[in-house]
Amino acid sequence: MIKKAKKHAHLDSYIEVSHAIQTILRHQLDYLTEWEDAARSPDEVEGVHQSRVAFRRMRSALAIFRRAIPKTVTSAWAQQMSELAGQLGKARDLDVFIDEALGPILGRLPLPGEEQLEVLVRQHRERAYEGVRTMLDSDAYARFKQEFGAWVDAREWEKAELTDKQRKLLQDTPVSFARKVLDRQERRVLEAGTNVNKHSAEEMHRLRIECKKLRYAAEFFLPLFDGMDEFIGHMKGLQDLLGVMHDVAVMRGLLDEVLEGVRDPEPPGYAGGIIGWRTCTYHQLLESFDERWEELVEAKHPWWKKSSSGSHSGEGSK
Repeated sequence: MIKKAKKHAHLDSYIEVSHAIQTILRHQLDYLTEWEDAARSPDEVEGVHQSRVAFRRMRSALAIFRRAIPKTVTSAWAQQMSELAGQLGKARDLDVFIDEALGPILGRLPLPGEEQLEVLVRQHRERAYEGVRTMLDSDAYARFKQEFGAWVDAREWEKAELTDKQRKLLQDTPVSFARKVLDRQERRVLEAGTNVNKHSAEEMHRLRIECKKLRYAAEFFLPLFDGMDEFIGHMKGLQDLLGVMHDVAVMRGLLDEVLEGVRDPEPPGYAGGIIGWRTCTYHQLLESFDERWEELVEAKHPWWKKSSSGSHSGEGSK
């Protein structure tokens, strides 16, 4: 495993929100660049994974700070990130399928077609990585890094048409801003998860997305509050469960594509066995949903404690 820089940037409580935005975005852009070489080959699957994470974190940061920098200023960047990250998606989905579904079951499923399916999947993954390399070598990617980096380094959003309220937010310190963001996003998680229908794919998907947004916000502001890493740890069990749910949903379409045009009935039969096994795993995990949910709900809010950099809390700690 290649050791890379931390996923979160260092923030101080006394800097301006505008500086915090710059620090977070620059850190993630540098993080993206650090994983480029690894992303070129499936021999280091974290390369594509962490590249996608960096894109998602930058887009999430633009959304989190939208009260200070409106969507009209950031939408073009978010669209470019979405398009570039989308070209990594198929490779990542195949990496996850091989590592989490196909790999663990090889030699254990009493069905024919295992070897043929594995060959097909790995062929599709190699083609997907050709697409990744094409994206990394593209003018669009090089231009994005250069132009977005310049936009971040110059804090170009400060030159945009902003309201007085938005300019005031940019000049504020990040602790109070972070508390409001985290409170608001936690409420959205609670709204999505309280009395959720665990057998509704739509409701569970919404909960997964809201949890991911809370996780990203917590990691952005982690340096500002003692105990934030513990809070993030309390999210892990629920996110792992929701991640398996997502993998199962993606797997069906992925295998349909891999098996398109295959006339031999054995690989599709073996694929069906994998889907059944992975679906069973998810439903076993689903039995622990309430326990995992309660762990998150009962977790203390570190953002209402004394901050890491000395800023004092307000009321409302849990």
